[in-house]
Order: sequence, then C-alpha cells, then structure tokens
Amino acid sequence: MLSPIGAKGTLPDPVKGRIAVVGPCASGKTVLVERLRAGGYDARQCAQEHSYVAEMWRLLSRPEVLVYLDVSLEVASGRRPVAYGVEYWRPQDQRLVHARQHCDIRVQTDCLSEEQVFATVVEALVALGMEPGERGCQCDRSRQQKEPLSDR
Repeated sequence: MLSPIGAKGTLPDPVKGRIAVVGPCASGKTVLVERLRAGGYDARQCAQEHSYVAEMWRLLSRPEVLVYLDVSLEVASGRRPVAYGVEYWRPQDQRLVHARQHCDIRVQTDCLSEEQVFATVVEALVALGMEPGERGCQCDRSRQQKEPLSDR
C-alpha cells in the first residue's frame, strides 16, 4: 500500500516500528542509532543534512517515528576536528527544515552526553508506545503526541 505524496507520485508506507534519526553533522546520529539497534530497535540514520531531496528521510528509511537531533554550530565544531563555518552550516539547516517540521521526537544535544541523548530518546519512544523487540520494535501509534517530544 502507498501513501499519497501529491502530484508527483506516492510514498511507500512506513515500516512498522522503524525509527529514522536525522540532524546536522555532529549531532550524535551515529552513536544514537548504534545504541538503539543494540537495544532492539529498528533504527536507521539518514544523511538528510546532505540531500536537497526534502523527503529523503521518508523515502529511504520509511520510518514510523522520526527523531531529530539538534546541535549548535559552536558545539558541533568542538565535537569534530573539522572547523564548520556558517557557510557550511546554513545550507545544512535549510536541507533539514522538512525533517524538523515532521519529527516526532526532537532533542537538543548541546548539553547532553551520548548516554543522556539515548535515555531521552528511549523515554520519548516509550511515551509513543514503541517497545524494542527481536525484529525491531512494536509501536502503538494511538499514544502518539501531536507535537514533537523534546528534551526536558
């Protein structure tokens, strides 16, 4: 079954229990996805920050839940040996607008450790009714919030 996308075609239906993680460079996507997978979740990282296809996260990952990790330019520059500048950061921010608007969970990672990011996201997933399982997680979408769940 396909979901409507508009005049250009259709989107494939989300995969039950799948989680996609997006955000700017150095926001913690890789570590979070590794930890979610180790915890039994069907999680995927999507390099949306590098794509001009606004719905790439939806087309390739087909998530039931979208997690957006945010980080400031200043903190991202300190996390990686690459000196990010505004000229590099601003286009990434623009490419992530659609994902920010459609995320189910949004976490600002600037002041959080990797473990705190993981714990915050898992807490939000549980609030959405998502529990890990042997083949990914099961999600009770009737518990989903209308506004993205965010860090405390």
